[in-house]
Amino acid sequence: MTQLRVLVTGGAGFLGSHLCDRLLEAEHQVFCVDNYSSGRKDNIAHLIGATGFEVAEHDVTLPLDLEVDQIFNLACPASPPFYQSDPVQTTKTSVLGAINLLDLARRCGARILQASTSEVYGDPLVHPQSESYRGNVNATGPRACYDEGKRCAEALFFDYHRHYGVDIKVMRIFNTYGPRMLFDDGRVVSNFIHQSLTGRPITVYGDGRQTRSFCYVDDQIDGMLALMGTAAGVTGPVNVGNPHEITILELAEEISALTEQRPDYRYDTIPKDDPARRCPDISAMTDLTGWQPRVPLKTGLARTVEDFRARLSAATDTPPLSLNAG
Repeated sequence: MTQLRVLVTGGAGFLGSHLCDRLLEAEHQVFCVDNYSSGRKDNIAHLIGATGFEVAEHDVTLPLDLEVDQIFNLACPASPPFYQSDPVQTTKTSVLGAINLLDLARRCGARILQASTSEVYGDPLVHPQSESYRGNVNATGPRACYDEGKRCAEALFFDYHRHYGVDIKVMRIFNTYGPRMLFDDGRVVSNFIHQSLTGRPITVYGDGRQTRSFCYVDDQIDGMLALMGTAAGVTGPVNVGNPHEITILELAEEISALTEQRPDYRYDTIPKDDPARRCPDISAMTDLTGWQPRVPLKTGLARTVEDFRARLSAATDTPPLSLNAG
């Protein structure tokens, strides 16, 4: 296998750190960049000093000067409390970050993958969501900084492809979970596991009958690498996620069983623009690459619970994570 020089932005984040692991296992040279707004140095601590791994603190709203063969753009907080805490910066990260990284790809002749999101579909009016669906997004709501920022980034990727010939891949990521998620980061899996393990009531928004589908991180990284490996001219966008759909209450019951806690729910008002249903049509990705998720939800949740349990135990004598933890 040819060794490549690969840039991973957001490389200290949940997904980014797992991607760095896999690229290094394949003996590529990895440049990890993160501003630590939601990424954590702990996520990549095991990689410091590894052959072929370099890390730098950098904000993608500023240009980068590197020589690389591939770029994975994962830079942007992905959970509502993080991206809503500084919505202007969130939009800048998506839009200015895309411009800077596309300019770098253009200069280097590098292939670049955009980690887009199912949030480009908003609160969908069709189900499941296929790539041809143009979405139902509130362009002025509290989630617009993320939703519209990602939509604008996609537009930039395709304009750079059409106008400058940049080799792009656009991947729409649906809910992903697994080890290294932040505690209480605002996403439902991490919230439920953390609340259950710490003996607090599980917070359910609305009546809990809204649905989601959850893809284990290993499967998600498999999909990301598979898409990056497709032929030039295959651009996407393609959905990558797990089409197994469950209700939020069913998820809470699964996690309560795995944590061996009696279910205790606290109901709260559903957040504005929170989608009622979210489930990907992954037929395009499967047809293109043969990729399908392999890890059953119960297996992935059990691994994630054990990771949370271990980290909570290790952190017993340390201060809790703050929203802006490094």
